[in-house]
Amino acid sequence: MQSKNIMIVGVGGQGTLLTSRVLGKIALTGGYDVKLSEVHGMAQRGGSVVTFVRYGETVAEPIVEEGQADILIAFERLEALRYAHFLKPDGAIIVNDTRIDPMPVVIGAAEYPEGILDTLRQSYKVLAVDATAEALKLGNSRVFNTIILGVAAQKMEFSKEEWLDVIADTVPPKTVSINQTAFLTGYTYTGTDTTEEQE
Repeated sequence: MQSKNIMIVGVGGQGTLLTSRVLGKIALTGGYDVKLSEVHGMAQRGGSVVTFVRYGETVAEPIVEEGQADILIAFERLEALRYAHFLKPDGAIIVNDTRIDPMPVVIGAAEYPEGILDTLRQSYKVLAVDATAEALKLGNSRVFNTIILGVAAQKMEFSKEEWLDVIADTVPPKTVSINQTAFLTGYTYTGTDTTEEQE
């Protein structure tokens, strides 16, 4: 198979690194060559965190170039907009439909853009899910990233059982059950694209 390129973008503290580790492990389980790369912005201060996961028969380098990502997993709307140009023309964005103001917006030096999802849909396939709200329904807001991963898993070739096993091997032992439930919430998510942004 041609190598598959996945890009995960989020804000510091959102679990991008854990998500990339789960993706890397599942690709290894599938017998693929895997390369991971983590690019930290000001992760500890709510800055962008970007991770790349590439897998295939043989993968030479970990970095995904602009225009080469098959899937962009975005844990926040503005991050999706910021990195959408990394997608292939037929790539897909899985986005957590939530807003986290970056520091320039917080201090009043910039405006948070309106209509981000509508803008993205003009050029890309976008699947938006309010994973933060779904995670709160499960009783743990931190597992929203595993819900998003479950949605992305619908577009990948690994079985549900393989995903659940890898999650059990990767997340902290006390959180295995809630993370598996969160994954299944995303994996069975059938929502279509929202047409209007919820603020």
